Amino acid sequence: MNRTWVLVANRGGARLYEQEQPGGGLRRVQEIPHPEGRLKDHEIVSDKSGRVFDSFHSRHAVSKSPGPAEQIAIGFAQHLADILRQGRTTGHFEHLVLVADPHFLGHLRAALDEHTAKMLAGSLAKDLYDFADRELPGHLQAVLKT
Repeated sequence: MNRTWVLVANRGGARLYEQEQPGGGLRRVQEIPHPEGRLKDHEIVSDKSGRVFDSFHSRHAVSKSPGPAEQIAIGFAQHLADILRQGRTTGHFEHLVLVADPHFLGHLRAALDEHTAKMLAGSLAKDLYDFADRELPGHLQAVLKT
């Protein structure tokens, strides 16, 4: 068996595809919606950053790093990494391809456990989540084994 899983994701959701053999077509395995990932910081919290005074009596804003929307994205990346880890441990794939915008792709890579990361056969830093299933193979030729 030479099965590849392809995760196409952004902050707002993910689709998991399977390629049974090199050069074969992609079959959608799972849809993972995440509508809260499309929210902006101001939609999540309505409070502005607090103000603090330092010892020199100057005033500055307290910044939160990462912001609420970023924390939600990181949590979703971890959730996706858990799905991939479970797929790896149950033998559902031998190779993994990640497709996401560059920023979210960084979160996904950081969330992968060591063993799942070793199965990474390629990645594409491009947001293809909103593309139709039939359009994906043309965009993925460079990262899928042929």
